[in-house]
Amino acid sequence: MTNHPGPPLRFVELPAAAMTALLDKDLVKASALTGVELTDLFLTDGLMWLWRYRLGQLAGDPGGAPWILRILACGADGAVVGHAGFHGPPDDVGMVEVGYGVLPEFRRRGHARAMLVELLSRAATDPGVTTVRASISPGNVASEATIADFGFEEVGELWDEEDGMETLYERPARPTAVGPAAEQTAS
Repeated sequence: MTNHPGPPLRFVELPAAAMTALLDKDLVKASALTGVELTDLFLTDGLMWLWRYRLGQLAGDPGGAPWILRILACGADGAVVGHAGFHGPPDDVGMVEVGYGVLPEFRRRGHARAMLVELLSRAATDPGVTTVRASISPGNVASEATIADFGFEEVGELWDEEDGMETLYERPARPTAVGPAAEQTAS
């Protein structure tokens, strides 16, 4: 799936029914609906907000479900290490925004980078996507480091009602090669 140095990774859909179960604090049902064991970490205030928000999105646009949210399971035991997806389907100019989070006990192991690789791959395969955006709170060094090697360029700032000021980064969905090798193939 991804070129990740650690255990194998697998993305699992987080359907609306599982998000509803999480809002009901029913981990057994949410786990059964996803096929992976979810923990209390999926019941934190921040994630409860996210589940409500994403359910609202899906109510307004059920067709956006394939873009919204996935759970990342890792290793032979399928330990859930985080969640990733897009903030929605491509907008009318072909932009999607990535979003990902790694559970605290699994941070600093390359999982965020692996999630980003998978999200960028997904965006690149859809002809309707032209641009990928990442919005990062100023001072979030870990997220800035995660996107650093992927061709994102700072394009501005935005005030987010939930997260406050964020720096916006964008890159083409399908970057073109540059440099001497690209010039040789063009001639």
